[in-house]
Amino acid sequence: MYPWHEISPENDSTLAMIHEFVKRGHGLAITTPANLTIRDSVAFAFSRVMKRKDKISNNLKSFHTKAEFYDEMLPLAGFDVIILRSNPPLDMIMLNFLDSVKDDVFIMNDLDGIRRANNKLYTAVFEDENNEIIPRTHVTKNKEYLKSVIKDGPDKMILKPLNGFGGSGVILLEKRAMKSINSLLDFYIDNADGTSNYVILQEYIEGADQGDVRVLILNGKPIGAMRRVPGEEDHRSNVSAGGRVEKHSLTKQEKELCRRIGPKLVKDGLYFVGIDIINGMLVEVNVMSPGGITYMNTVYKTKVQEKVIDFVEDKVLEMVNAFERRKKLRKHVDEA
Repeated sequence: MYPWHEISPENDSTLAMIHEFVKRGHGLAITTPANLTIRDSVAFAFSRVMKRKDKISNNLKSFHTKAEFYDEMLPLAGFDVIILRSNPPLDMIMLNFLDSVKDDVFIMNDLDGIRRANNKLYTAVFEDENNEIIPRTHVTKNKEYLKSVIKDGPDKMILKPLNGFGGSGVILLEKRAMKSINSLLDFYIDNADGTSNYVILQEYIEGADQGDVRVLILNGKPIGAMRRVPGEEDHRSNVSAGGRVEKHSLTKQEKELCRRIGPKLVKDGLYFVGIDIINGMLVEVNVMSPGGITYMNTVYKTKVQEKVIDFVEDKVLEMVNAFERRKKLRKHVDEA
């Protein structure tokens, strides 16, 4: 995950999950991607191990402030579960370290699933040739193509960097501003070192000015939702961009969208994800560090993290039982 001191206690979903683990008496350690290492062909992490305490504060801010750690170099395969909570862009070297222990530890989410889904291209895997749940989307570095799409397309479109997160770099394009398109595309695509970036050009969804819906999906099914409404001075609804959160009950169309994409998410090992929906259309899938837990808890007076940790405990128990069963069967064969 990101460093402990970077956590904003009041709205950090990772902290809420850590707090739930600790409340249940589990041992817990945190590390950052830069602290992974190999020793004698074994993957280790320079870890910060949380000291166990008899009394755990129910207040996340107090829990964060009073947490104490000691440093230890620990083998990754010695843990029951590894939960990846990292912001984009994806660190491929980090995944290579984790590859070496994926058969020994339950990792959430699946590493190959994360590789496939860590960017905004993943929505293309959901079959939707009639654009019933996914808006028309173009991903390219080709400026001439982008300009032609903008020129021939609708009056409004959304432009955003492929590797952005938290609403960073998302802008609303209007056809009347065509004179600014060249400079915008230069800014988004060209780098000073001569390399270039992919951008996403997406049709504007009516109702986007009213915000979007963030849905947290666990094991293919929604476990919480909230509406994010843009602030007065920004078209983006991300809370990090000044948006606010409101209660939201999933509509029939939104439930159908979740039903259609759920099986694919589970098949790819993407057990805990956040999806963003605008007017019944899927605009983004967050598989690396889906947030929203603390906001949903506040709005609905619930504890979404309990469902997440329940699921993790069940998956670990499945792995342990399977291992014990195989060990007994292997013993039977060895003694034959």
